[in-house]
Amino acid sequence: MKIAVVGTGYVGLVTGTCFADSGNEVTCVDINKAKVDALNRGEIPIYEPGLAELVEHNVQAKRLTFTTDLAAAVKPADIVYLAVGTPQGSDGAANLSALWSVVESLAPHLRTDAVVVTKSTVPVGTCARITSMLREFTGRDCDVASNPEFLKEGAAIEDFMKPDRVVVGVRRQEVADILHQLYEPFLRTEKPFLSMSPESAEMTKYVANALLSTKISFINEMANLCERMGGDINDVRRGIGHDSRIGFAFLFPGVGYGGSCFPKDVRALEAMAVQHGLEPTILRAVDAVNERQKSVLAQKIEQHFHGDLGGKTIAVWGLAFKPRTDDIREAPALVLIDWLLEKGAKVKVHDPEAMKNVRADYGDKLEYCDMRMDALEGADALCIMTEWKDYHSPDFAEMYQLLKSPVIFDGRNLYEPDRMKRRGYKYFSIGRPAV
Repeated sequence: MKIAVVGTGYVGLVTGTCFADSGNEVTCVDINKAKVDALNRGEIPIYEPGLAELVEHNVQAKRLTFTTDLAAAVKPADIVYLAVGTPQGSDGAANLSALWSVVESLAPHLRTDAVVVTKSTVPVGTCARITSMLREFTGRDCDVASNPEFLKEGAAIEDFMKPDRVVVGVRRQEVADILHQLYEPFLRTEKPFLSMSPESAEMTKYVANALLSTKISFINEMANLCERMGGDINDVRRGIGHDSRIGFAFLFPGVGYGGSCFPKDVRALEAMAVQHGLEPTILRAVDAVNERQKSVLAQKIEQHFHGDLGGKTIAVWGLAFKPRTDDIREAPALVLIDWLLEKGAKVKVHDPEAMKNVRADYGDKLEYCDMRMDALEGADALCIMTEWKDYHSPDFAEMYQLLKSPVIFDGRNLYEPDRMKRRGYKYFSIGRPAV
């Protein structure tokens, strides 16, 4: 098939590349000429394991191209995927201004038999609105479908190539058949292709992310309670996770979730509930707990140093909101860094992939260390904010020598408290007694 993907952000680039890899002819479109020029030079704007190699392979095979020419991409396309940004607006709802602009721009160039598919996370009713807009602009009824993405940053290629399920929202069975054919190469392990209304498909994306966010906020709140009551959240997690009704997924305590999806989608779903006269009690609590959790290490640090951080040097390992990505959007590490700077501390940071993005925001306010151990030299404490594998098995003896004082605030529970105590460290983690 000939496919146009509008938007070369995280979702659009992964989607277009994976469809090209299954033999389709894909043209990715973006209004950012500098980004398109960089992609044509083989430069990938995001870090995602395996993506650079897959882009290069499909560009060389002439199945994947990048352009700023929307008309040229849309005119021959059997399917036009919309993967433009839908950032959070001031009221918490998704801002769809870029999406509406794209729909208006592509309408004159759309083939009569083309299918327009939303891949962006959009509020319920967006497909219906696009259908109405295209009818107004073209004078005919156009097929518009929803195909929400369920990609985890750091594992997006694997998630796309081997999905748990594919969800499509359609008005006509013929459109479902076209999309099923498109996805057949990825469904060879008998994973389900779920066809439903566009409204249900749009809702599915939000509900999935809201439920996963709820599990994270719940386990974090329970972790804080365990600390107060002398329990160990890791023991509790094992005790409940073996219950088949609960499971272990997303029940790892930490310093809160971040990224471009969970915070935005929880707030957008909350805004939709309010617009329809409902009180989103659970959603508001999930978001509030998560925002509060991002400050949990700051509270431990302030208590340990008796509120006096002026002149102290704090090392921070991990800046991205999760490992295997350079995404720092809503990252808990940035909340901690802002607080440390406000308290007058000097901050030394390390991250395997995200330092370039952090440097763009913070400039010379931080000391950037290319090697993880360099961040520890002369530091009064280490804070661990992202569970990169690089941090799982360090040389603790070397760390002890480099740190000015052997104090670790572990926001991801990477180490065993008793072992850290035997190594001579003062060790603080999440939901477990300090040692």
